[in-house]
Amino acid sequence: MTQTSSPNRAPGAAGIVAQAPPAYGARRPLAILAVILTGQFMAVLDNSIVNVAIPSIRDDLRSSGSALQLIVAGYVIAYAVLLVTGARLGDRFTQRRAFVAGLTLFTVSSLACGLAWNGTSLIVFRFMQGIGAAAMVPQVMTLIQRNFTGNARAKALSAYSAIISGGMVVGQLLGGLIVQADLFDSSWRGVFLVNVPIGVVLLVVAPKVLPASARFDRAVDLPGLAMLTAAVLLLVLPLVLGHEQDWPLWTWIALGASVIAVGAFLLIERAVAARGGEPLFARRTLRTPRLLLTAATLFVIMATFSGWMFVMAIHLQSTLDYSALHAGLLFTPMGLTFALGSLYWERIPARMHALMIPAGLVVGAVSMVALGMSLREGADFGVTAMTLFGIMGLGTGLAFSPLMTRTLARVPMDLAADASGILVTSVQLGIVVGIATFGTVFLGLAGATPLSAAHALGGTAIAEGVTVLLAAALATRAAR
Repeated sequence: MTQTSSPNRAPGAAGIVAQAPPAYGARRPLAILAVILTGQFMAVLDNSIVNVAIPSIRDDLRSSGSALQLIVAGYVIAYAVLLVTGARLGDRFTQRRAFVAGLTLFTVSSLACGLAWNGTSLIVFRFMQGIGAAAMVPQVMTLIQRNFTGNARAKALSAYSAIISGGMVVGQLLGGLIVQADLFDSSWRGVFLVNVPIGVVLLVVAPKVLPASARFDRAVDLPGLAMLTAAVLLLVLPLVLGHEQDWPLWTWIALGASVIAVGAFLLIERAVAARGGEPLFARRTLRTPRLLLTAATLFVIMATFSGWMFVMAIHLQSTLDYSALHAGLLFTPMGLTFALGSLYWERIPARMHALMIPAGLVVGAVSMVALGMSLREGADFGVTAMTLFGIMGLGTGLAFSPLMTRTLARVPMDLAADASGILVTSVQLGIVVGIATFGTVFLGLAGATPLSAAHALGGTAIAEGVTVLLAAALATRAAR
């Protein structure tokens, strides 16, 4: 039921009302931020923590290569497809209820993953995890938008950006620690069960800490959601499974059908808007200055960032024969510098921010290519490589966080949920497409010997560097 507007609310579009951020004491915003960013961290962690457990899962469950890839990708696919709908549900049932509901499903599904009895059951439970994350995560940015203003909002969004990188890097390290520790003979199951106690604590705290908010009478665009889901699956599944299956005919048919599905999705959205409904991507939201350009830029940034992390994880463990824990530790410099860039970019003079974003990406591209070239002869990951890894993280952090913050500052309060859903969706789709695409490039170039695999890393680094330069070109316009 739609709430009527009150003196501190201004009417918005489609039954939405824009809320002024409520006045809290100093502790309440920090408590809100701690709860929602912990939930965000758990969701990001599950993007990467499972990677280092794949060999153990393969041996224990006797899963095929295709099943293993679906165990990794199924979570992200469900997560990415349903994010915009999750944001819409937050407006319909309040952000607090949607966050708690998503957290509940995520926690229960994590327990189910840890107890899975075969590959098929684990794939199903991973999709359920993704659905829970899709209900929980969009509320994070919306709650930041609606409960923080000015400098406090910028700092909260910077912390959000740091969590995205930190979760991906910590996932590699924590996964290695858990698998190697093998507590209570849990082996790979521990990478999922670790979410359960954290989720239970959040479920106790979140209803008491998160603010009550208005409920808006917002429809869920089911035809649009169905077609968007089909389009994403038709794109992602062949990218994930194509290389291992030697690109059979169905993969090319699916990729072509994904283009048709995107066209059908756009037609459905136009029809929904024409009859006065609420499409997944409302025209008013899409007209927010530079929102789509920022979404495209974030997509490319995260595609290259996640793709490079995935390729490096393969190179370190398969080519250089490092343990999962050793490989995870080597990601630390990049994670730390990305977090520092994300958290402290505002200390750079404001007049330099528009230039800083594309410059950071250029630095990231150059350091990535230099790192790939330094390792292409099969060299160990030494001080030079770690330094280049750190520089890459810093450059990316100085671009990602300020770009998102500057764009969201232009979004009207009543469009916060939809804008958040669009940006977070672009980030998640970037992750899954980046892993699938650059993983395929690397595996396609790699041969049977360690040296040929190292050469493949150099070739992949060049491809990724060029892609980052594309992101820098997009960012030059988006940051104006």
